[in-house]
Amino acid sequence: MLDYATLRVIWWALLGTLLIGFAIMDGFDFGVAGLLKVLGRDNEERQVLLEGIEPTWEGNQVWFILAGGATFAAWPTLYAVSFSGMYFAIALVLLAFILRPVGFNFRGKIRDPRWASLWDWVLTGSGLAVMLLAGVAFGNLFLGLPFRFDDDLRMSWLGGLLDLLHPFALLCGLVSLAMLLAHGACFAALKADHAIAARAVTIARWTTLLFAVLYVSAGMWLAWGIPGYATVGPVATEGVSNPLYKQVAVGGSWFAGYLQYPWFWAAPTLALAAAVGVQALVGRRGVSGFIASSLMVGGTIASAGFALFPFLLPSSLDPRSSLTVWDASSSRGTLQLMLVATLVLLPVVILYTGWVYRVMRGRVTLEQVRKAHGGY
Repeated sequence: MLDYATLRVIWWALLGTLLIGFAIMDGFDFGVAGLLKVLGRDNEERQVLLEGIEPTWEGNQVWFILAGGATFAAWPTLYAVSFSGMYFAIALVLLAFILRPVGFNFRGKIRDPRWASLWDWVLTGSGLAVMLLAGVAFGNLFLGLPFRFDDDLRMSWLGGLLDLLHPFALLCGLVSLAMLLAHGACFAALKADHAIAARAVTIARWTTLLFAVLYVSAGMWLAWGIPGYATVGPVATEGVSNPLYKQVAVGGSWFAGYLQYPWFWAAPTLALAAAVGVQALVGRRGVSGFIASSLMVGGTIASAGFALFPFLLPSSLDPRSSLTVWDASSSRGTLQLMLVATLVLLPVVILYTGWVYRVMRGRVTLEQVRKAHGGY
């Protein structure tokens, strides 16, 4: 039987894995949508791009649902605070999610270029919004969010949507935007007609270079300009989930964990090495460029999670109210039961996802689109 502390760490790692899975699998969908007007020079080319992602985008969102469900069940306090406090930001993200299937389904209903162009802009805007806001959310974790608990664990939140737009958070949003645009371009280079793929290769290289510059800049700002959080005194890693049972000091470095656990450096090293890999591999035969961009995405998210550990949701109003791995989880029994279910079901998700992509392998060409739609 696993002890409570080990279960908490496992579920912290699983939550990170699900977020990485979502960013990789749905990230290229958003990246392709964000580049729709750039990569596609006419309606037929944009149809090629859309048909590359339409068969799988809905299945990719399983990772988003899994991440949300895992947060609700394994980290209920985290779920309650973040979804209540960032209600309007999350509502914007959900609106973008809602507009995507509408755009996919309605775009071809009327054979009018103006109608298609309208929905192309909707898909582009929704993709850019999600990619940017996801990075802004991660940036705000390092700044601390404006919430606190009273002695009865009633949460209060001071601030609104505009308060989340701190310059550092916006920089993190740009990191996310550049990273996922590069990821989407790598997928387009793999999946789209060769004429479109050639443009995607160029865009992938430039956006990857932009990502590397922004990523390093955000890391330097975090190291020297953003005070870190650290627990003070003994930590009850197997205690009850009450965030007020600890003390937190502010003023250290967010990279303290990297000094304590040197293997944490594998994550940012992977992110930057994979960015170099994208430069060298994108456009070559096979999936090597897309694998490199996937590793870049995974390394980036993991590096942020390692820097935050053991914090899940720091508080800027009352550091003691910050949520950590040790005081925001469900009960031991719940975590055990969920772990068994996850060990059974997660491999099923991975296997059927792999099967779907194997069946759908191959490029979508302009010739196929012209035959299917007759051109317009």
